[in-house]
Amino acid sequence: MKRIIGRYTGPDRGPLLICFGGIHGNELAGVRALETVFKLLEREPAVNPTFRFAGRITGFMGNRQALSRRKRFYTQDLNRMWRPDLINRLKHTHPADLRYEERELRELAEAVEREIAMYRPEKVIVLDLHTTTADGGIFGIATDDPESIRIAQELHAPVITGMLAGLQGTMLHYFNKENIQAPEVVALGFEAGQHDDPLSVNRCIAAIINCMRTIGCVDADDVENRHDDLLIAYSKGLPKVAALRYVHHIQPQDEFRMTPDYHNFKSVKQDEILAHDRFGPIKAKEDSLILMPLYQAQGSDGFFLVKEV
Repeated sequence: MKRIIGRYTGPDRGPLLICFGGIHGNELAGVRALETVFKLLEREPAVNPTFRFAGRITGFMGNRQALSRRKRFYTQDLNRMWRPDLINRLKHTHPADLRYEERELRELAEAVEREIAMYRPEKVIVLDLHTTTADGGIFGIATDDPESIRIAQELHAPVITGMLAGLQGTMLHYFNKENIQAPEVVALGFEAGQHDDPLSVNRCIAAIINCMRTIGCVDADDVENRHDDLLIAYSKGLPKVAALRYVHHIQPQDEFRMTPDYHNFKSVKQDEILAHDRFGPIKAKEDSLILMPLYQAQGSDGFFLVKEV
C-alpha cells in the first residue's frame, strides 16, 4: 500500500488540505473515498471546462500494517500516539528498533512535514476520516479553534466539541501551530457512519468535497447539491452542536461488554445500565446522548456521552 493515496495541485495558490484515511485499519471508508475523490478531480476539467482548483489536496494512507489485516491496530492505537515527545524520539530511533505503529507514526509525521515543506502553504487544513462500530448518525469533531468549528459545521453534520479534553494523543491534538511549520493550521475529524455501511464511503466523499468548497479550493458552483443532501439527510433530527460530557475509558483486563442495540445519538437516562465489566454494571451518569458504543474487540474507549448545546 502506497503511503500517498493521491495528490492534486491546482493552477492557483491556495490552502493545503491534508486528508487521512485508515488511521484505524478496520475503517476503510476514508481510503476508498479519497481514491474516488482524486479520480473525480482528474476527470473534472474535461467535463467542466470552467473548473478551477486553488491550492493542493493530498490524501494519506494511515495505518498500513493494520489495514492489510483489517484490524483497528496491530500493537498500539495509532490515533492515541500523536504526542510531540514520542514523535521526536521516534525520529531519532533506528527504524529496525521501531514497533509496527511506531513505524507508521514516524513515516506519517515525516511525510506530512515533507508535503508542507514542498508546497509551503499559508494555511494547512487536516481532515481525519473515520467510521464507527455502531450505526447511527454522522458527526464532525472540532478542536477549540473557531475555524475548526466553522469548517466542521459546513460538513452538514452534528459538531462535537470538547472531545480533545476526553482523549489524549489523537491526530487532532497534534496538528496545530506548535508542532507544524505553517502560518495557520486547522484540524478536524469526520465520522461517516458504520464501518461496513457502503454509504459511509459516499458520506466521506461528500465531506471531503464540502471541505474543499468551504476552505476555497473549489468554487461553490462546481459542487453538486447531492453532496449536501446526503449529509443533511443523515443528520436529520440530530443536534447541530453537542458537547462531550463523559468518556468511559477501558483496559483489556476490564472485560468490558457493551449492552446491545445502542447506536450513535441514542438518548440514555441517568442510571441506565449501558455496559458491564468485571466490576459490575456501568451506568449513565446523567441524561445524555451516547456516541461510539464499542462493539469490537479492540479499543480503549467504551462509549462517549454528549449533550446538545
